[in-house]
Formats: sequence, C-alpha cells, structure tokens
Amino acid sequence: MDVTKLSDHYSVRKLSPADAGDIYRLCSKNKIFYQFHPPFATKESILEDMEALPPHKDYKDKYYVGFFKGHSLLAVLDLILDYPKEKTAYIGFFMMEAAFQGTGIGSGIIHECAAYLQELGYQDIRLAIDKGNPQSEAFWTKNGFHKTGEEFPNETSSYLPMEKALPLTSQSSTGILSVR
Repeated sequence: MDVTKLSDHYSVRKLSPADAGDIYRLCSKNKIFYQFHPPFATKESILEDMEALPPHKDYKDKYYVGFFKGHSLLAVLDLILDYPKEKTAYIGFFMMEAAFQGTGIGSGIIHECAAYLQELGYQDIRLAIDKGNPQSEAFWTKNGFHKTGEEFPNETSSYLPMEKALPLTSQSSTGILSVR
C-alpha cells in the first residue's frame, strides 16, 4: 500500500516514535474519547499502540499514519490490512485534531481512505467503538458504518464492532470503472 494515496487533500506518511509528542498533543485534546476509553493517552501508550498488532498479523499489514496540512498533524489512523479476514481493512484507531472536529475534514479523510482501499480490492472496513460513546457512534454512523450486533466486553465497558461494505468495482472493456 502506498500511504500517500490515502488522501488527495493532505500529506500522509507513516508515523514514527519521533512523532509521539505531536500525537500526544493531538490525543490530549480529545477528552470525550478517553472518558469512554481509559486510561488517558501518554507518550508511552502511544509508542505501544504504534507497535500493537492483533493476533496472527505482522508489521507488513500495519499502517500507523498521520494526515498533515503543512507541518500540522490533523489526524492519526491505525490501519490493519486483511484483518479480521482477508479483504477487510481494520481501523484500530482514528483521531482528529479537536479544533477541526465537526468541519467535515475527518469524514473527508475516511471517505478518501475508503475509496483507496476499494481501489486496492478491499471489500469491507471494520472497527470497534466504545459502548456509550455518543461522539464515536455519531461519527462512524454518519460515515456509513453500522453496528454488527456483536459486543466484546473489556475492563471498563464493551467494544461494539461496526463495519462498512465497500462497493465492488470492475473495469469494463471500454476502460470505464463501473460499480456493480
């Protein structure tokens, strides 16, 4: 995957441990998220998240990326390819700079990511929200995700999986891309 193609509007690159301070500043302004997903972020927990992998996955499938406008970090996305099954992309984490929430930028980023994943042949995007978090549920529902009906208890509450099917595409003999 070429992460630079995740957005036509913002610069995108893989984040490294050197970015932990910027990621922490972005996360620290998102207090609602951490009310439902404790504990509050630290630079150490960010570094751990950058390395965290789900079962049976390796680093070639993990893309912990930042979306930038100039030198400013606008959003962080943790994306795992082919998880929990082949042709499914899993969003482990997505967070916007608080000052830009409600402006449509986050939805635009998710729309562009979905379009690129669809172009790569992915059929679904999956994620999980924290039960009771109205901000997360509203954002992902607005962006076409729906709850699967599953619930996975955790230490403080539960994770509620959500997913979005990506339309299948095919290229006709005329070279025009069509949606089936």
